[in-house]
Amino acid sequence: MVIERRVVKANGINLHYRECGKGPALVMLHGWPQTSYAWRKVMPILAPHYRCIAPDLRGMGSSDKPVGGYDMRTVANDIRALVTELGLCKVFMVGTDWGGLVARRYAIDHPGELDRLFIVDIVPHDQVFARMTPQSARGAWHYFWNAVPDMPEKLVSYDVRLFLQALFRPKYHNPAVMEEGLDEYVRAYSAPGALRGGFAYYKAMFDENPALDAENPSARIKEPVHMLWGNSGGMGVFDVLEMWKSCAPHATGRGLDACGHYIHEEEPEILCEEILAFGRD
Repeated sequence: MVIERRVVKANGINLHYRECGKGPALVMLHGWPQTSYAWRKVMPILAPHYRCIAPDLRGMGSSDKPVGGYDMRTVANDIRALVTELGLCKVFMVGTDWGGLVARRYAIDHPGELDRLFIVDIVPHDQVFARMTPQSARGAWHYFWNAVPDMPEKLVSYDVRLFLQALFRPKYHNPAVMEEGLDEYVRAYSAPGALRGGFAYYKAMFDENPALDAENPSARIKEPVHMLWGNSGGMGVFDVLEMWKSCAPHATGRGLDACGHYIHEEEPEILCEEILAFGRD
């Protein structure tokens, strides 16, 4: 299965995306510090059933890396513009990590436009800090480090590989899987503007994104929502399903034992089985 690479102008920036397959549209949103390359194991499995479209989010991968616009609404509007430019409607959206939060904002801001959402190993950030324990705070050190103005970009640029290894390794149940994609992620985050773009998501986490949630705290996602998380990853310390029910009261999901944060790389077959089953419901 050949995964093709294209670029589209969306919301004023160039968004790079990977595509393969035919059928109903399935838009797949990656997290940080990954790129659309993260879906390389999943897309060929789903391609017989869906037209799989995996964009690089603003500031990451081969997409443009503007100085601003890293709040969840702007990034969700990037993806909405991509959907429009590709002539899609009622898409099935899958998001992991930051991609899951982008999908959440998309659904809240544009109710009824998506067909359904599949969330992979993330919880809404508006609840993380209120529920943080010493155990979860230890695994969330990067939330705070990444948000410090200017310093992370300067220091990490001296050894991008070491930083990514330190970030990735505790979040994999099997760290050997990490090595399969590490060279590509090092290459991507060594590009001009890539560190700044990635860290900007965390800067928006403390002010801009909470302001968006405060606009309508009673907003609920109406589309079907299903989720999968790894019990050996960072989300395993939370009651993931209960936390999502505050904005998606009908959500369903389960945790995977012997699996970390990067389910799409560690257990792509299981993830695809769940996506296909959810799509048939």
